[in-house]
Amino acid sequence: MKKKILIVDDHPDIVLMLTDRLEALGYDTITAGNGKEALEKYEQDFPHLMLLDLEMPQMAGMEVLHQLAKIVVKKNGEVDSQTFGGGECLPLPVVVMTAHGTISKAVEAMKAGAYDFLTKPIELDHLALVLKKVLTREALGRQVAALRTEVESRYSQIVGNSSQVHSMVELAKRASEADATVLLLGESGTGKELFARSIHQWSDRREMPFSIINCVALTETLLENELFGHEKGAFTGADSLQKGKIEAADGGTVFLDEIGDMPLGLQAKLLRVLQDHEFPRVGGTRLVRVNIRVIAATNKDLKRAVKEKAFREDLYFRLNVVNLLLPPLRDRPEDIIPLAEHFLARHMREMKKRNRRFSKSAIQTMRCYAWPGNIRELDNAIARAVVLGVDEEIFPDLLGLGGGKDELDEVDNLPYHASLD
Repeated sequence: MKKKILIVDDHPDIVLMLTDRLEALGYDTITAGNGKEALEKYEQDFPHLMLLDLEMPQMAGMEVLHQLAKIVVKKNGEVDSQTFGGGECLPLPVVVMTAHGTISKAVEAMKAGAYDFLTKPIELDHLALVLKKVLTREALGRQVAALRTEVESRYSQIVGNSSQVHSMVELAKRASEADATVLLLGESGTGKELFARSIHQWSDRREMPFSIINCVALTETLLENELFGHEKGAFTGADSLQKGKIEAADGGTVFLDEIGDMPLGLQAKLLRVLQDHEFPRVGGTRLVRVNIRVIAATNKDLKRAVKEKAFREDLYFRLNVVNLLLPPLRDRPEDIIPLAEHFLARHMREMKKRNRRFSKSAIQTMRCYAWPGNIRELDNAIARAVVLGVDEEIFPDLLGLGGGKDELDEVDNLPYHASLD
């Protein structure tokens, strides 16, 4: 789709010259001879960018910027006039045009929200570069905003009606208000990563990186490099300096998944990060300072690991400032169907499938099943049903589950269940 540019200038010859040039570059154009007309054209045609002359009769360019700052464009295309961004944010990118003797006004316009400025007479090649830069930046900004909205919607609400979930959410929100380390405990699939992401999203660090490091997926050497990075020449093949995930997450949150499986040697180095907020890269001596919040998770009994000398006691105390024990799904059966409905809606949306619903027998099957894989298993079962189903109703066979109530007989043999007693 062609980008639409609104040209606002009271000189017809300049408008004609800009129109010809922009249309030759592949843009669609709309024109306005004064500020009042520019606002009307904006509300009618919703251009992607405005080229705005600052010196015009009836309504000067600065007043146009101030009026734009009061406009909020709703998703349905309606326009609602109210304060937008405190006068510094505009509903579309604006490039102002000014004469050589009025550069100070261009600077004032930039403070009022304009993206860039051009001096007259306009150099057409420079104009093309500026428009490309501004529209590219605006497109990236919209993508980032869309991704942020998706992340916020996914992690701003944890699904569940049970008292256990409400209690966990309340504790997690309180924990998010401080920078204390958080230790998430529970069986595999109980939603530890979701809680970690939610704590980050609720915190003041939400605009900064959220970095996930799986402590069991890599060898000790690779995990050390993943955590701390390396200096150039640290080992064969280290042709350049590489930042580790801890350093790359500076200002944000580091989520250490399966912390109970971290080798003892690396536990000591992690302890230094938590105590002193600094560390050397692999192969280096210079200390790198970081400002991070650490959230760790495990399905192991760390108290037992400390007794067995498999986990450092000092690190355990550093991590265990706030701890949340996430209950298995079988202990909160009232959450099964709300979670299933949530996953069904999400997978239908992501897979672009038509509306599906659970049959009564599918609902009964899900309620009776023990869910040894917890929320992750439920999510996967619903995804499978959406992929394979062809009818509106989802029946038990599409869920791919095992023996329903018979699964309950295996519960007492689950390792983490035993460790909690």
